[in-house]
This record gives sequence, structure tokens and C-alpha cells, in this order.
Amino acid sequence: MDYAIGIDLGATGTKALAVKTDGRVADERAIATDDGPHRRWAGNVRDLIAAIERAHGPAAWIGVCGPGLVRTDHRAVAWMIDRMEATVGFEWTAFLGRERFVPVVNDGQAALLGEAWLGAAQGVRHAVMITLGTGVGGGIMVDGRLLTGAIGRAGHVGHVTADAFGVPDVCFIPGGIDDLIGNATVARRSNGRFADTRALVAAYRAGDTDAAAVWLRSVRALGCVVASLVNILDSEVVVIGGGVAEAGDALLGPLDAVMDEVEWRPNGHRVAIRPARLGGHAGALGAARFAMTWEDRP
Repeated sequence: MDYAIGIDLGATGTKALAVKTDGRVADERAIATDDGPHRRWAGNVRDLIAAIERAHGPAAWIGVCGPGLVRTDHRAVAWMIDRMEATVGFEWTAFLGRERFVPVVNDGQAALLGEAWLGAAQGVRHAVMITLGTGVGGGIMVDGRLLTGAIGRAGHVGHVTADAFGVPDVCFIPGGIDDLIGNATVARRSNGRFADTRALVAAYRAGDTDAAAVWLRSVRALGCVVASLVNILDSEVVVIGGGVAEAGDALLGPLDAVMDEVEWRPNGHRVAIRPARLGGHAGALGAARFAMTWEDRP
């Protein structure tokens, strides 16, 4: 059949979409992720695929995205720490018994592919996506192509430093934006007052001065990272997605103010900052698109 299955394998939940070649979603399935060394998540993914194919016939393509550094041949995850470590070296093509290659792509990179295909970066050739969730991920597109780099590190914008004297993150970067705005560190950043970004932003909206200090410090760090990335990549668009981005104007308003201060704007040019449009579907859509176009890669 003329459709792809895109799998977004997350630490807590797994999504599967059946996607037509024009981007229409024909089916959607989801299941909790059983993150453990026994790899039950793999069987769950196989069951999701089987259920979709029973309903729609055999898929022409299957693509998988998830966290971690992906091998340059896109057969498996090459490096992951703290979560989903059992995905390292796990080859989906062999496990699923497919004749056609099942490529693996990083989830942040997949989200950008989805947004470039059907969302906020549609029609754009130079874009950055930053996904703000438990941590910070992302992807980079240059001249219409996903940038993966020499070993797959390209696009891991969460590990860009915004404080050279800050606490080193899991990738040894001091003051990484992953720690400075990711949901996982809210309690530490607020001295235990707020458990998550939702509570922090609610207090900020209510006029709490302590919450404002914590939140605006994080947004300033993000703005400086965005401006730095634009200086390096000269992107047309920066797409902001992920659960933290659901803060909406509480994020984008202060972020615009930071960009007014720190962005280099030759001849008045300013980068477009857009909220992601595809929500939780972005990764699975991007994984599907990556699989559809795999054989067209140079």
C-alpha cells in the first residue's frame, strides 16, 4: 500500500502513525513505553505495526525515531545515557523482518522533518527546530537537507552552552540549555518551589516575582542560544516545539524581547520564530517522511 508507518519511541509513550504520501494521517495508535533492558517496547512496536497493517494492508515504508545519537548508517541508536539505553545497537529492520530498510532517526531531527514537510517550516530551506520538553532537543536543516554531521551529533541543540561557568550536563557542556530550560530541572532552578514548567509559568502569569526571575532567566538563556545558532547557520526560521513551548505567549513574548536585544540583524533582517504546528505528531510524521525519502538520498 502507498503509505508509511512512522514510529515515535519515547521514554514514556510510543506513537505510531499511518501516513499517506501526501501527509494525510490514516491511522493513529499509541501505547505506554516499557523502558527496560528486556526490550518489551520492541514487541509493543511490532504489535502497533501489525494492528495498523491489519487495518490498512502492508506499509510500503516504516521509519522509527527516538532519543539518542543515531548511527551514521541510520540502522540503530549509537549512544544513549540515562534512559532508553536498551535501544543502543537495536536494529529495527532485522527485528521486524522487513525486506525494505527501516531507518532510525533522532526524535528532534524527526520533529524538524515533520515540521518542514507539513508544519511551521514548510517551504523553508534553512531552519532550526528546538524542542523544549523534559530536556531540550532539536534539528537543523541546511539547503533543504537534514544536517546530521560526521557522527550524528548535529542538531543536539540542548547541549549548547549558555553559561560557561554552569553545571556540566550529561554531555559535559557547562550551563547547557538542556539544563537551563528543560522541564527536568525546574525544581532545582526554583530551589524546590516548583515541580514543573506548568506550575512555574502559572505563577509567572499570576505575577509571582520569584517565578518571574526563574522563568525569565531561562528564556534569556534560550534567546542567547537561538541568536547564536542563527549567527552560525543563518536560518530563515526557528521552530519552537515541545511541552515547555505550550507556555505560548509567556514564552514567545519574553523570547522576542531577548531577541530584540541580542540578535544580529544586518539591514534590519530578523529571523522568524514560529511555534511548532504539528504537536505530538511531529516526530512520527518526520520518521515516516524520512523512511519515504530514504532511497532518494544522495
